[in-house]
Amino acid sequence: MPVFDFNHTPEKETTPECTYTTFLSSEPEATSEKPILVLDNQKKQWPHHSCGVFTNPVHRTSFEFKEERGVVSADIRKIDARFVSLIKWLGENRINVRLSGENRPEGYCVYRIREIAFGGGTKLSAEDGFLQFMIERLFASSAPAETASDEEEAEDGDEMKLTSIQSITDFMTCAGRTLPDNIRLWARRNLAVARSAEVSQEERRHAQRALSIMMNIQWKNNYFESIDPKEARRILDETLYGMEKVKQRIIETIIQINRTHTLPAYGLLLVGPAGTGKSQIAYAVAKILKLPWTTLDMSSINDPEQLTGSSRVYANAKPGIILEAFSMAGESNLVFIINELDKAAAGKGNGNPADVLLTLLDNLGFTDNYMECMVPTSGVYPIATANDKSQISAPLMSRFAVIEIPDYTPEEKKVIFSKFALPKVLKRMGLEQDECIIEGEALDAVIERYADTSGIRDLEQAAEHLAANALYRIEVDHVKQVVFTSEMVKELLE
Repeated sequence: MPVFDFNHTPEKETTPECTYTTFLSSEPEATSEKPILVLDNQKKQWPHHSCGVFTNPVHRTSFEFKEERGVVSADIRKIDARFVSLIKWLGENRINVRLSGENRPEGYCVYRIREIAFGGGTKLSAEDGFLQFMIERLFASSAPAETASDEEEAEDGDEMKLTSIQSITDFMTCAGRTLPDNIRLWARRNLAVARSAEVSQEERRHAQRALSIMMNIQWKNNYFESIDPKEARRILDETLYGMEKVKQRIIETIIQINRTHTLPAYGLLLVGPAGTGKSQIAYAVAKILKLPWTTLDMSSINDPEQLTGSSRVYANAKPGIILEAFSMAGESNLVFIINELDKAAAGKGNGNPADVLLTLLDNLGFTDNYMECMVPTSGVYPIATANDKSQISAPLMSRFAVIEIPDYTPEEKKVIFSKFALPKVLKRMGLEQDECIIEGEALDAVIERYADTSGIRDLEQAAEHLAANALYRIEVDHVKQVVFTSEMVKELLE
């Protein structure tokens, strides 16, 4: 007689039930009025802080509240479209979380999700830090297009860094859409190499290192907010005294962003004598654009490989300076300050470093030999400095809007010394302005001493020397103030 064991009867197959609708949002953070998701609260008003897990979406889209009397479920009614994949992943992996929300007429509005150690469940790659890293990336991304309802675009989160294969894999699952298409495909291939037992340990190490570098860069779109011309002028005035035509030309170049919301087609090439503030202008432009900045010092680059990186076939291979600059900045939109561009053609290795810069400056994408992947450069704004533009090749010059930085006149140097350089030094040394006085003929003597030098660096050093001498006399000779005469200045600065 046959025996039937009903305990092992296969469960009846059920169709996954989706209870929610998605909504588009580009909010940079969540509140109870603009939540991440909304849960049904018709049967019960949920506590402000509630613990539990999201259910596996294969069965039903809901959240299981873990309470003293047991587990109670509530359906998900609405989700910010950027977070659909994250919520699905949390459910599939049964990650214990704590929700923070508020009961409102439309439901329990969740504005914060944190991982908790509860009941020995699955833990994330780096516990709550990793979850917050992904949430920050998703908040920083734009609302997805109608056709891409699963995942999104990119930005950075917390101080968390993706280094382990597990954390990189989890990030690709939850926020892979934040990466450009070509980088997402590249990442999948490198993940396969990093996890493969059929390649050497060296190849796996290189693949994991490359993935870590690429995943920790915020890959932003190339939309730029308008700049305020008055604020831009204020920043330039704080950085540079006089030179009205130079400031006007700089603002005219970058204000194109207000109409196009993209970076200008040409970068800036600041040409002028040493010490005239070219680098300071570059930093000021980065501040105006509200972008991080990084520097490339062409005088110290002798081989193109320093810029392009070395192939992974070598055991000591590493990325080039350009890719490392992206990594240090942490995002793809940044200002590249290329110092001493006129030294770029003086390569001593296997090629000309200046030629490598052309691909970076064209904004068509840059390929690093170590990464073996084209990096988008549409968000890179180059600002170069040079002393002698005759040493720069015509192809490089054609990529820039050239702005000549003239030397300061004697009258401008007087103002810079008396109103900027000397007060700054006195403040740093703790001296009052009436303790160190340099006026009239003494000031003329300072300017005359450095009449043949360009820029204001020598003036700043002179201010340092004179202030230090005044401080010495006040501390040692116990005088109350030092009034410099032209003879004293000439004697000290000889």
